[in-house]
Amino acid sequence: MKLIIAAIKPFKLEEVREALTSVGVTGMMVSEIKGFGTQSGHTEIYRGAEYAVNFLPKVKIEVVVADDLAPDVVETIAKAAHTGKIGDGKIFTLDVADAMRVRTGETGMDAV
Repeated sequence: MKLIIAAIKPFKLEEVREALTSVGVTGMMVSEIKGFGTQSGHTEIYRGAEYAVNFLPKVKIEVVVADDLAPDVVETIAKAAHTGKIGDGKIFTLDVADAMRVRTGETGMDAV
């Protein structure tokens, strides 16, 4: 099994969710996060005072899938989240040793 973690722009979440559903992803975890990378934040003006916004809002998606589905999921996220502008996000793929469904006690891919 693979854990795929993607940090994307918030307005792309629904588009990514729909794309993942179409390739067979049946569940995911989503968190609102803040971060920075190459984009490095920006400055804003509030009530006449300028201040730096160093951490930008992002959405983190976590999906556990079978090994053979992982490349398709990564490609699907990349296509759906792409805007062509800086700050589109990152995708990480990690190995998952095991999983367990709490309700039924199922383990491995049956739990996913």
